[in-house]
Amino acid sequence: MKFFAILVSVAAIAVAIPLKRTVAQVETDLRNIGTQVTNLDNSINAFPNSGGSLTAALAIHTDAQNLVSSVNTANIDVQDMTDVSESDGRTILGIVNGFEPTIIDALNAIVAKKPAFDALPLGGVSALVKQDLAQLATATEALENSLINEAPADLKPQAQDIQSAVNAAFANAQAAYASA
Repeated sequence: MKFFAILVSVAAIAVAIPLKRTVAQVETDLRNIGTQVTNLDNSINAFPNSGGSLTAALAIHTDAQNLVSSVNTANIDVQDMTDVSESDGRTILGIVNGFEPTIIDALNAIVAKKPAFDALPLGGVSALVKQDLAQLATATEALENSLINEAPADLKPQAQDIQSAVNAAFANAQAAYASA
């Protein structure tokens, strides 16, 4: 019985100790996001301007939901990250800077594809895109803010420039689907 009580106590203490994430974990998270952003961008760009299928539209939705999950995980890891050096900050900034154009392309493409989504025989696809955009924007903004908070002071302006460009593209896309 004493053994069980000690085991429960040790387990409770282990659960109570917060896990610190390493910069390497955050870099892995961000590379994963980059891959998923590319997948989403490819799915959006592959959707035809007319005659698209519900299956292809739902694949875009699935890609968006997977990306939301990955962005949320990365945000938790960034918030739990410790000791971001100048070199680490530059690496992180480089990773994000690498997929920023792809994010913006995906958001511009989703705007261009709205008439194709609206034309699908089963309605509601544009409303689903609107929902995906809202979830992605919220998750992305949280991650952006966390990354900027953890960035070395001299890198914050560059990070804020990326944030401004991405947020402007989100605002444009959300405006296009506002009535959906």
